[in-house]
Amino acid sequence: MMIQEEIAHVRGIPKKLVIFLHGYLDDCSSLDAKLKPFLNNLDDFALHVPQAPARCEVGKGMRQWYSMYRFDPHYERRDVKKFDDFLRYYDRMSLGLAETQQYLLPYIEQTLSEYNLDYKDLILCGFSQGAMVAIYTALMGPKRISGLVSFSGILAGSGYLLKHAKNRPDTLLIHGNSDKSLRPEALNFTQNKLEQLGCRVQTYVANRGDHELSAEGLKTASDFIRRCCKTK
Repeated sequence: MMIQEEIAHVRGIPKKLVIFLHGYLDDCSSLDAKLKPFLNNLDDFALHVPQAPARCEVGKGMRQWYSMYRFDPHYERRDVKKFDDFLRYYDRMSLGLAETQQYLLPYIEQTLSEYNLDYKDLILCGFSQGAMVAIYTALMGPKRISGLVSFSGILAGSGYLLKHAKNRPDTLLIHGNSDKSLRPEALNFTQNKLEQLGCRVQTYVANRGDHELSAEGLKTASDFIRRCCKTK
């Protein structure tokens, strides 16, 4: 399996590469259409929005980085009452995340090579399932990256990652406090686990924000990236 479709934007002479991963039941075109507030706040960057190569099993024409149905075929995680029970569904997903990394890492390395950049020049961003993939890849990749941004994500496969993580990227976590798809408690959980690993973590809570990419969240993310890159 290979990533063969993407949307790319180049601003100035790229000194940094931002790769932004779309969510489950989504695609690169839909995500790219929402990124104008993000892109307009970056200079001397390349932004790539790759398309997941796998068609989504539950949404005609949409894409997935890995099968969610495989780990929770009846979407039970959305209805369980206790957060600990909610987490168990995401802890099952280590295998799906590891499989995704097998085709995502070659794409990352090829794209970095196109701009004569290295992992230290890379910022990984993702929304929802894309955020889970971005977190896993940042922690388990061959080298430390410049920064990590998670929108409405969670540290999936936390039991495995807490034992095997290789890198400690600077991280921004963005989550809506009214998120109905991925519980708002995921932000504090992910922050605590990443800090246990030694990551420096910043957070942004979107008041009354649902499972979405807001203009405020995107502006916060691009500001974080600009600051992060100045310190490298």
